[in-house]
Amino acid sequence: MPEQPCQCPDCQRFYKEHDRLIRDWPTLRQQQELNWAALQSFRTLSGRVLEDLQKQYASHSNDQSSNQSSAPSGLEESPDPLQQAIADLENINAHLFSIEALMERIFDVKVPEDVEQKFRELAGELAPDPLNADRLRLNRLLHQTPDLPDRN
Repeated sequence: MPEQPCQCPDCQRFYKEHDRLIRDWPTLRQQQELNWAALQSFRTLSGRVLEDLQKQYASHSNDQSSNQSSAPSGLEESPDPLQQAIADLENINAHLFSIEALMERIFDVKVPEDVEQKFRELAGELAPDPLNADRLRLNRLLHQTPDLPDRN
């Protein structure tokens, strides 16, 4: 683990958001609801963008097929960026459905009020800790940190 947290703007934004989410929703139930809402909003937006891109691609493909009838055949075409984006979004949506199935299991867990109080107590300790291991691990999603080799 690095001795100091990264100070780049992306990491700073992540640290600030990480801490805010812990401070503003410090119980198990609140974290369950927050994560469910975040997952659902991600699925809704991603699904809508995918639908629009699929419509755009269908229109684009129809236009290209009518224009290609006069084009010479045998030329290797490069992958269509729109088609690649659609495939990537389809994969994202499949992963989001899998995450949703796992998240449903999280809602099966209910804890007594004294355990919720423990969540509140520890939230005050975790939120300002810049070297919290979970925080550093999650930070890698936004920025490559020195404690992990670059992914290719």
